[in-house]
Amino acid sequence: MIPDAGLDDAALLEAVQRAHFSYFWDHAHPVSHLARDRSTRDVVTIGGTGMGLMCHIIAAERGWLPRAAVVDRLSRMLAFLEQAERRNGHWGHFHDGATGRIVPFSARDDGADLVETAFLAAGLLCLRQYFNAPGDAALRDAADRLWRGIRWDAHLQPGDPALYWHWSPRHGFAMRHRVTGWNECLITYVLAVASPSHPVPENCYHQGWTDSPVFRNGAVHHGYDLPLGPPMGGPLFFSHYSFLGLDPRGLADRYADYWRQNLHHTLINRAHCIANPQGHAGYGPDCWGLTASDTPGGYTAHSPLNDLGVITPTAALSAMPYVPDLSLRALRHLLTNHPQVWGEWGFRDAFCPGTGWVAEATLAIDQGPIVIMIENHRTGLIWSLLMSAPEIGDALARLGFAPPPPVLTA
Repeated sequence: MIPDAGLDDAALLEAVQRAHFSYFWDHAHPVSHLARDRSTRDVVTIGGTGMGLMCHIIAAERGWLPRAAVVDRLSRMLAFLEQAERRNGHWGHFHDGATGRIVPFSARDDGADLVETAFLAAGLLCLRQYFNAPGDAALRDAADRLWRGIRWDAHLQPGDPALYWHWSPRHGFAMRHRVTGWNECLITYVLAVASPSHPVPENCYHQGWTDSPVFRNGAVHHGYDLPLGPPMGGPLFFSHYSFLGLDPRGLADRYADYWRQNLHHTLINRAHCIANPQGHAGYGPDCWGLTASDTPGGYTAHSPLNDLGVITPTAALSAMPYVPDLSLRALRHLLTNHPQVWGEWGFRDAFCPGTGWVAEATLAIDQGPIVIMIENHRTGLIWSLLMSAPEIGDALARLGFAPPPPVLTA
């Protein structure tokens, strides 16, 4: 049932979180209980499952389900992940939810996916930190065992400090996809340095991650300076995926103040939709948000430089910690003016306000951030869990992160 847009803020956010969590509980794969990639296909997604782990924590904390039921479900998920096909401890992008076999993403992408594994690992660490009761020992141990089994250093090549995204037993590193920034992959480098069992050296971050023509920005867009990233900031998932667990409040290094980076990226994205240089019908102060999602012609990464007239609800809603008033206005606008976008598990993936097109599917990697980032706005729960992991604090210190200037608000 679609929430009443007239609810007070707390009740409305609770209703929206619970609806989107239902994707990970009610629509989970019936054998593995991992997150289906999208509502219209059966394959499970490793990155989306990592987000799903965080959502299960929120469900337990808020009492949406009995804690014992959540622990039982998570135990089954981790048991499946432990027996699933892996390469050097890494999972693939997609897996068969019944057998655990890797499902090729493309012809040569049929093995380990470093970044999807990182999103899962962040969820595993949050789970380990949260379930700390004596009776949770088996669940904690399984999460820690999976985390320690990831060989981050296996995704390095001689003479190159950058991590490589894909490795295949048939094709090796033939895809040649170096993980360099600025994008959604900051968490990958933090976790790779943080690993207690198979770490990479700190210079991978300073010489590999930063080795990109679109790492530094420094320009002013719509009146907001942007330290990092491509012109106009790129799709908004850059400010969401790594920061589901990494707390941007107080996170800064020699390259950026990450609260400022994410706040300004969000405001630039919204300002573009208000300016609306291409004249897309329906855009405005309360109808904004360009990020990766479905379109009438397929999946693409929407941004100010790739604006196809498609609004993706997760973009504005997952920006809740950065611009809570603006995100709440966008949420109420969607519920009031575009109720057709609400589906069985919360908002569908995307819509064109000017044409009436609405995506058929919902996607795990878009549903999850809505639940998590609203919770981080409300309580900071997932931020506090990942940042409490001693490996993360140690890695950030060794990488040179220090407190930034005072937090900005919109």
